[in-house]
Amino acid sequence: MNQTRRQIFFSLGIFPLIFLLTFYALPLGIIFQKAIEAFQGSFGSDLFTRISAPLGFTLFQAILSTLLTILVGFPIAYVFSHFSFRGKRFFQIAVTLPFILPTVVVAAAFNSLLGANGWLNLLFMHVFTLVDPPIQLMNTIWIILLAHVFYNTSIFIRMVGAGWAQLEIEQEQAARVLGASPWQRFYHITLPLLKPSIVSAFLMVFLFDFTSFGVILLLGGPAFSTLEVEIYRQTTQLLNLPLAGLLSILQLLMTFIISLLSMRDKKSGVVSFLPDINSERLRRPTGRYQKIMISILLVCLVLFFVLPEVGLIMRSVVKLEADRTQLGAYQTGFTLTYYRELFKNTRRSLFYVPPIEALKNSLLYALATMLVAGILGISAANALVQMRRAKWLRALLVLPLGTSSVTLGLGFLLTFTRLSFFQQFPQVLIPIAHSLVALPVVINTLYPALSTIPTNMHAAASNLGASPLRTLQMIDLPLIRKPLLVGALYAFILSLGEFGATSFLTRPDYPTMPIAIYRYLGLPGALNYGQAMAMACILLTVCAAAMFIMEGLTNKDRE
Repeated sequence: MNQTRRQIFFSLGIFPLIFLLTFYALPLGIIFQKAIEAFQGSFGSDLFTRISAPLGFTLFQAILSTLLTILVGFPIAYVFSHFSFRGKRFFQIAVTLPFILPTVVVAAAFNSLLGANGWLNLLFMHVFTLVDPPIQLMNTIWIILLAHVFYNTSIFIRMVGAGWAQLEIEQEQAARVLGASPWQRFYHITLPLLKPSIVSAFLMVFLFDFTSFGVILLLGGPAFSTLEVEIYRQTTQLLNLPLAGLLSILQLLMTFIISLLSMRDKKSGVVSFLPDINSERLRRPTGRYQKIMISILLVCLVLFFVLPEVGLIMRSVVKLEADRTQLGAYQTGFTLTYYRELFKNTRRSLFYVPPIEALKNSLLYALATMLVAGILGISAANALVQMRRAKWLRALLVLPLGTSSVTLGLGFLLTFTRLSFFQQFPQVLIPIAHSLVALPVVINTLYPALSTIPTNMHAAASNLGASPLRTLQMIDLPLIRKPLLVGALYAFILSLGEFGATSFLTRPDYPTMPIAIYRYLGLPGALNYGQAMAMACILLTVCAAAMFIMEGLTNKDRE
């Protein structure tokens, strides 16, 4: 038996391990080596200041963003877990969709609504004949907090709302009979029962806020620097690789600790974005007070979670630039100019190819990521099923889940860009990095499905002389077809929107959609701004379509 298990392990699990050792462990080792040089070069108070400043702001904004997310998510989670009303699925989608959107799309959406040339500022300038934009949220801490709440509220709703819907109501009813007020029932009964879900949600949201990169870089501006942003700046702008390495090691330790805490009681399962809240407790709102409060909440939900995306779509097809020579005059009207310009390669273009090539590159990278992460994920998950007692193996395979993409990008830059093969084919590194990010999610999606396959089917196949590969082909793959497709689609979405690692590895002649949007947002001029909006709108559409397909598959599995 032991011999058979070893055979299965080496035939199925060795390739993911080789992949991780080569593209994860080795780059981290190089980063650690580079970090040691920081102490050798400038050990002292200056080094401490350079580390403490970004670390302090990272913790500050992560804690504040998480608390605001909980504040916003609590009433929404309560309504979703207790009430059934018309259009509920739409509102669930509205809250959930931002979570899968790339950071550059979110940045473009908030820019289209709240930026200097955004809808609200141009509206106020036109109505009140103002010269300067009245809303000055860009490049402030407030826009960072808003974007983080926009991103992560769905996590809190899913984790806390689902737990809230499953609570037993007998204790609450008994407390009501004894005369307890609604606040007393919530504080003494509901809140203690929800504590595990709240703690898990807090840690998960905090992890995403702590590792935030694109939101800080695109919306915060140069005045704000988290660990990830500082790593990027020290590498690409200041060329201080030792300090960048030291910051990466520090961030790696912090995220690893947070990941362990967040996953301690978390069960792995099929990836699903929309809250699966189907409970007997759901009821129709009764009374004027309930109807009014729920209506107000839903209106606020639409304004906050839907309006930025609508503003983005409209801004990509509408000309709305102020004419500074004549106060209050605007160029308006429907236009497809911004989309047509994506197919042109002007002399002043940031790229050596038409900007639309970024879409082609992103799709090719995403398809390659699906293939690599899918194959490696099947092998790893199958090996984990066959070696259930080897918990160390699962912990090893999901290690990249607690590593930021910026750290991975820095590791790839230090390790592989000097090799002749990758110098000749630099575009190969991008899907490899994306696969490394997506692999843990694919494993966690496939493992529960493979675990449910009866062992006697494998035993029968082995008795008939079938090899592990043949068993995988004839038994496992047909039974895990839907979870495999879900995991592959999730890898596809991750690759499309990946910005952190890609920002270190991309070249001007091989741009991706997030990189192109980021560069266009940083340029002056209405045409560049419009092209950023158009590209962000395309990326929004593709990611949303992939999410809906994935949710359709997971809903069928639940049914």
